Amino acid sequence: MPEPGRKPEPDKRAAAQQAVDILHEISTLLNCHLDRRAISICVSMIEKGVNPEALAGVIKELRQEAQGVERQVAGRRA
Repeated sequence: MPEPGRKPEPDKRAAAQQAVDILHEISTLLNCHLDRRAISICVSMIEKGVNPEALAGVIKELRQEAQGVERQVAGRRA
């Protein structure tokens, strides 16, 4: 078991980076609009037990909220 606070081994780090790169390519193909950082955070949350479907739902809700706020701000400028 790895010690807390210890950096991952280079092989594990490279494998994790490769996985994020592949997931980013898939995300791009599916027009998910997730950057590598967001994908990495999502993967980490899923590895810690977060339900992937629930996480996807929260991301959708947050995007809808953000669009609503952007519309409100744009309406105030006009």
